[in-house]
Amino acid sequence: MPRLTLGDVVEVVSRAGAPKANKVSEIKNRPPYSPVTDFYKALREGIVAVHEKGGDKGELKSILTRISDQKKLSNYPRAIKGYERWWGRKQIEWHAPYAVTYQVGDIDISVKPELGLMVDGVPHFVKLYLKDEKLQKLRIDVVLALMEHSLRPDAPDGCCMAILDVKNSKLFAGPGHADPKLLSMVNAEMAYVSAYWGQL
Repeated sequence: MPRLTLGDVVEVVSRAGAPKANKVSEIKNRPPYSPVTDFYKALREGIVAVHEKGGDKGELKSILTRISDQKKLSNYPRAIKGYERWWGRKQIEWHAPYAVTYQVGDIDISVKPELGLMVDGVPHFVKLYLKDEKLQKLRIDVVLALMEHSLRPDAPDGCCMAILDVKNSKLFAGPGHADPKLLSMVNAEMAYVSAYWGQL
């Protein structure tokens, strides 16, 4: 059974024609996940660790003391600074998130926010966007629609589903409900993935 991440879904939905087919083939034939090739793993885990222990934003810089990779040492500081700016003077407490699988036919989509936070008393489930490339509206819309649909039923009352563009310190919040048109689009795209997957 094909299992896709939210990022995979966006990469497929945002393409057409041959590039879409190539992306599906790339997803199917890529090697199994390895922490070694997960560039932002240490950063994500470091942010989570600071919140889990109730630390303050000043502790985020300690993430850099645990890495030696020069590319990470060049890239991580901007993300840490962006996260510090977003944090600002907000009162933030850890509120553990959970993962849900959204199923479309034989396709499983993992919906897994990295952060569960109480931000000034309001519960948030947050996906972190850490790349340098501009965060496109389509990615925001698709990810938030899947988060709203999949996580909302068991989420705390008033929970905000959101994507944080970390390097630009910008939080994009969901509307509080899933957009049925976006879900229909995702479902149609996943039907294509399922059909093409079997031919590869």
